[in-house]
Amino acid sequence: MQVLNFSTFEFRFKSSENKTLIFDVIRKKYILLTPEEWVRQHVVHFLINEKGYSQSLINVEKKLAVNGRLKRYDVVVFNSDGSVELLVECKAPVVPVTQDTFDQIARYNMVLNARFLMVTNGIDHYYCSMDFTHKRYNFLREIPSFSKSR
Repeated sequence: MQVLNFSTFEFRFKSSENKTLIFDVIRKKYILLTPEEWVRQHVVHFLINEKGYSQSLINVEKKLAVNGRLKRYDVVVFNSDGSVELLVECKAPVVPVTQDTFDQIARYNMVLNARFLMVTNGIDHYYCSMDFTHKRYNFLREIPSFSKSR
């Protein structure tokens, strides 16, 4: 897999039917290793190991109803009260992050109301805080650590 713009993390792999699988510490099972999954797993480890988010508050690839259609978000970090702290949209490294990507995460966030957003293709990372009063997001240099996001 391609080297990404993240720190190096320890991953567990296995092969099954000539396919490579990667262990997801959140879903607690092996997942088919696709380029997007490679990015998603780096994001999960980044959030846990570098930003201090609790593994127990992270959800990966869950269904979400947006405008009457079922969608699937990549990563969500909850607060202990059940509110959404962070919503992450992951793309494969060959997929450029465009306005369409930001439109997609904005639509998801109309339902989830996350305080922070992260969009990444593993190479380019974009972080935002939500300004719900003015219905916009403000770009940040980095996503806050768990203790600082409170």
